[in-house]
Amino acid sequence: MTEVLDRIRVGSAPDSWGVWFPDDPQQVPWHRFLDEVAEAGYSWIELGPYGYLPTDPARLTGELDKRNLRVSAGTVFTALHRGPDVWDSTWDHVRQVAALTQAMGARHLVVIPSFWRDDKTAEILEPPELTSEQWTHLTRGMERLGRQVKDTYGLDIVVHPHADTHLDTRAHVERFLDATDPALVGLCLDTGHYAYCGGDSVELIETYGERIGYLHLKQVDPDILADVVANQVAFGPAVRRGVMCEPPTGVPALEPVLQAAQKLGVDLFAIVEQDMYPCPPDKPLPIAVRTRRFLRSCGV
Repeated sequence: MTEVLDRIRVGSAPDSWGVWFPDDPQQVPWHRFLDEVAEAGYSWIELGPYGYLPTDPARLTGELDKRNLRVSAGTVFTALHRGPDVWDSTWDHVRQVAALTQAMGARHLVVIPSFWRDDKTAEILEPPELTSEQWTHLTRGMERLGRQVKDTYGLDIVVHPHADTHLDTRAHVERFLDATDPALVGLCLDTGHYAYCGGDSVELIETYGERIGYLHLKQVDPDILADVVANQVAFGPAVRRGVMCEPPTGVPALEPVLQAAQKLGVDLFAIVEQDMYPCPPDKPLPIAVRTRRFLRSCGV
């Protein structure tokens, strides 16, 4: 009999419907996403790119209520490794998303570091390794952001290691966690991105469990990933090749990840994100239905 993992709250996100941008003709309309994510059996969603879903709290609340949906988190992108000069522009972006996230009753803000390689064109934007000074800017900046988001909006930030950013591999993630205050900075563990960058999600949960504040559930196709790594393919083109695949066909196995997370003894969101930008409009819903069925078989 499957163990019931009662500390894990499952949801999905616009990302699983091929949504990467606030407005893009290749993406499904927001109302279709809301209809289909509810039809697939999910009750929690993320906001996705700011401006994709309605940004008026009253309107968005009404749209969610009639579909029995709730928001688990908002998402922001940052480039805090560039130092204090980017703080004001960063905060202008963060406060918009944080205000809507707070208004929707969510408690988490997912923070993604900026890309060093353009995710569409593969252009190298910055060196893939940070200098010691940039590491200090990144860690101190994230602590400042965590403090200000908590003080102003009552939200916890969870920083998301991501392919083609400076926070990707096990070594980088551990360096970041060891250099930041647990009271101010949590981690959003994305199982797919961490595997993409060579990490072991179960090991990270068992080693740094007190820092895990949020989960993204995702798998990678190991054969496509091997080619992506061998040929230094950028993340965007890798997604178009299908590197992020439908569970349970890829790695890591999600059941051990969920069981390890359950053992932490805290309530955690586990939000499904299967990167598929761009994708045919009729593709996401059947995948979402099958993924929700699979996760139920895992006990969530």
